[in-house]
Amino acid sequence: MRQRIRVGTTIVWLMLCTRAVIYAQDTLTFRVMSYNVENLFDCRHDTLKNDEEFLPRAVRHWNYTRYRHKLDAVAKVIAAVGGSEMPALVGLQEVENDTVLRDLTRRSALREAGYRYVMTSSPDARGVDVALLYRRDLFKLISWESIRIPRTDGKRKFRATRDILHAAGQLLSGDTLDLFVCHFPSRVGGAKESEPFRQLAMAQLKGATDSLFRIRRHPYLLVMGDFNATCDAFQQSDMHHIVAHRRDEGSYKYQGHWELIDHIIVSTLLLDDGGAVRMVPTGGHIFAAPFLLGDDLKYGGKQPLRTYNGVRYEGGFSDHLPVWTEMTVKY
Repeated sequence: MRQRIRVGTTIVWLMLCTRAVIYAQDTLTFRVMSYNVENLFDCRHDTLKNDEEFLPRAVRHWNYTRYRHKLDAVAKVIAAVGGSEMPALVGLQEVENDTVLRDLTRRSALREAGYRYVMTSSPDARGVDVALLYRRDLFKLISWESIRIPRTDGKRKFRATRDILHAAGQLLSGDTLDLFVCHFPSRVGGAKESEPFRQLAMAQLKGATDSLFRIRRHPYLLVMGDFNATCDAFQQSDMHHIVAHRRDEGSYKYQGHWELIDHIIVSTLLLDDGGAVRMVPTGGHIFAAPFLLGDDLKYGGKQPLRTYNGVRYEGGFSDHLPVWTEMTVKY
C-alpha cells in the first residue's frame, strides 16, 4: 500500500513538471522599441519636399558615405536594444521615404532579421515620416493606415506635420495588437506657442484609440513615439505609460536638461497578469548604452552622440535615445 502511494505521488509530480515544461515552451518574450533616428535621409532630391539640406552640395554635405554610415549606426542600435534577439517591433521617427527603409532592412546589418515595414506618406514639408519594422514570425500584419493631423483647430492654422501610423497585426496567441507610431509637432517657435498643435495631434490619437475601445472586445493597444512633450501631456483612461516611472532620466537633452519625450503607452488590459499577452507596468527602459553618449561640452555631463550638431557633422547616432519594453505572449 505504501509503495502504491509513493508511485502515485511520483506520477503526480512528473505530471506537474511536464506541465511546467510545456508552459515554458509556450511562452515567448520579445522586445518592442521606439526610436527617433534624427533625419534618416537619402542623398537624392525629392522635388516635392524641402530636403535640400541633405544633399551632397548642401551646407551639411550629406553624401552616400555618410548615408551608409547612418544606416549602419541605426542598425547597430536596433540590434543592441534587442540583445540576444532582434526586437519584434520597432517604431521609427524621422525617416524620409521607402528608399531608406528598404536600404535599412535589406542592405544593413538588419538584413538577416527579415524585417518588413509599413510607413506613412505625410504632408510634412521636409518629407520626414514614421514607420514600423516588424518580424513576420511574431507579428502578422492585418491592416494599416495613416491618420492625418488637421491643420487648424478652428482658430489657428498650423503647418503640415507627420501622420500617425496605425497598424494592426496578429500575435502568436491569435490576439490582435493595434500599434500606433507617432511623431507629434515639434516645439519650433516655442513650447507654449506650439502646444495647441500637439494637442490637436493628441486629440486625433485619442479619437483613434477610443474607437478601438468601442469596437474591440478585449483591446490590446500600444502607442509609441516622439511626443515632443512629457507623459503628462497625454492622459487617457485605460491607458498606461510604461516608461513614465523614469522621470529622473531622459531620452532627449535640451539646453543641458534631460527630458522624457519618447514614450511607450499601452492599454491596461496588457498589464493583466492572467492575460495571454502581457507587459510589465514598470518594464519600460531608456537605452542609454555608453556608445550612444558623448560629452556635453557646453552644459556638462553626457548627451546623445548625434549625427549633426547644428550643421557640424559628428557621425553619431541620433539626438534621441531609444525607449523599449518587453512583451510576453502565451500561445
